[in-house]
Amino acid sequence: MGISEGRVVIVTGAGAGIGREHALEFARQGARVVVNDVDSPRQVVEEIEGMGGDALADTHDVSEPDGAQALVDGAVNHFGALHAVVNNAGILRDRMVVNMDPAEWDAVIKVHLRGTFLVTRSAAAYWRARDKAGTPIPDPRVVNTSSPSGLFGNVGQSNYGAAKAGIASFTVITADELSRLGVGVNAIAPTALTDMTAGLTAYVDKVRKDSEEAGFDVGSPANIAPLAVWLASPDSAGITGRVLTIKGGEIAVAETWVKGPRAVKQGRWEVAELGGIIPDLVARARDNSTISGESRG
Repeated sequence: MGISEGRVVIVTGAGAGIGREHALEFARQGARVVVNDVDSPRQVVEEIEGMGGDALADTHDVSEPDGAQALVDGAVNHFGALHAVVNNAGILRDRMVVNMDPAEWDAVIKVHLRGTFLVTRSAAAYWRARDKAGTPIPDPRVVNTSSPSGLFGNVGQSNYGAAKAGIASFTVITADELSRLGVGVNAIAPTALTDMTAGLTAYVDKVRKDSEEAGFDVGSPANIAPLAVWLASPDSAGITGRVLTIKGGEIAVAETWVKGPRAVKQGRWEVAELGGIIPDLVARARDNSTISGESRG
C-alpha cells in the first residue's frame, strides 16, 4: 500500500512535465487521480490505467470559476470524494517589462494565481460543507506551485515571478484560514527542465551543468513528484503554510520575509534624516538571493 492509498487527488496542468510526474507518482502510491489539462490529459490517464491505477481525464480551464468548480464537482461525482488538490497549471509569457504587453501579463497571472485561487476555493468549500454535515474528509490537503523566480527573482519573468510570489503568500494566508478545517496548505518551488523552460537558455545550461556535477539528472521533472505526493498525504500533518524549494536531491524550506536591520525613533521620520539612515540599514542587511537561492553579494 502506498502513502496515498484510498485518496482522491486532483492535479492541474498534469498533461506533461512536472504535473504528469505528479499524477503518475500519486497513482503509484495508490491514489485515484483526476488528471486536469486543457490540452492532453488522456495520454496520462492511459499511462495510469496501464499501471493498474484509476484516473479521470479533465479538460476544464481552472482559471475560470465555472471550470474550477466543474473540476472539483467532477472529481467528487466520479470518485465519491476529494482529499487533495495539487495546483500545478501554468504558462509562460516571458518578456522584459518595458516590452511586455498587458495581455501577456494578464494571461500568466490568470492561469497561475487566479487558477490556484479558484481551485482552492472550490475544494475548500467542498471540505467545509462535508465538515458542517458531520462527515469531514480526512486529512484534506492543498499543494500549490510557486517558483524560485517568484521567491528570488529572475530577469524577464516579472509576470511569472509576480504570480509565483503571490502563490507563496496565498499559501501562507490560506493555511491559516483553513486550519480550522484541518486542511494542510503548502507550496513547492521546483527547479526542473520541461517544455515551459525550453527557451530559457541560461537556466537550462545551468541545470545541465549541475546535473553533470551531481552525477544524475537534476532537471528531471520526476525529482519533484515525491515531495508533492508526501505533502498531499496524511503524513504531512502539522506542516502547513510552508514553501519548500526542490531541485534534484535538494529540498529546502524557503523562509518568508523577515525584518532585518532597523532604526527606530520616537515620532515621524523627516525626509532629510533618511539619507543618513537608509543606506546604513541596507548595507547591514542580508543581500537578496539569486534564483538559485544564493546570496547576490
